[in-house]
Amino acid sequence: MFKNILLAVDGSEYSHRAAEYAKSLAECYEAKLLLVHVFAHTSDLLGYEDFEKLFYKRKSAAQAILDKAKEILGSTTLKVYEELIDGSEAEAILKIAETRQADLIVMGTRGFGAVKGLLVGSVSRKVIHLSACPVMVVH
Repeated sequence: MFKNILLAVDGSEYSHRAAEYAKSLAECYEAKLLLVHVFAHTSDLLGYEDFEKLFYKRKSAAQAILDKAKEILGSTTLKVYEELIDGSEAEAILKIAETRQADLIVMGTRGFGAVKGLLVGSVSRKVIHLSACPVMVVH
């Protein structure tokens, strides 16, 4: 049923739980697992004297989030691929899901209350509404 599962992680407890679900599903269906983390646009850093240093710091923090997710996945026979993407979270997740032909997107929720989620608009909410494939949101 699922051949390509995209796991979007943000370093939160909820994304750690999502990693466990994604691993179980990928093992069950013998699917490939694409581990994705989207970090903030670096274009907001342009013009700063220390652009490269600031960019490296942001990218290093993003890599640490991917490394933690790989640690949670533990040793596995799954084919696990990873991508760090610079951009807007929901849009980047949707684009990579389309490009990599994901059958399922698995992600955590940040746990906002209903009112704050409506006012702020969560990444998971946007992905659910705009995704061409099923989305599993883990709380």
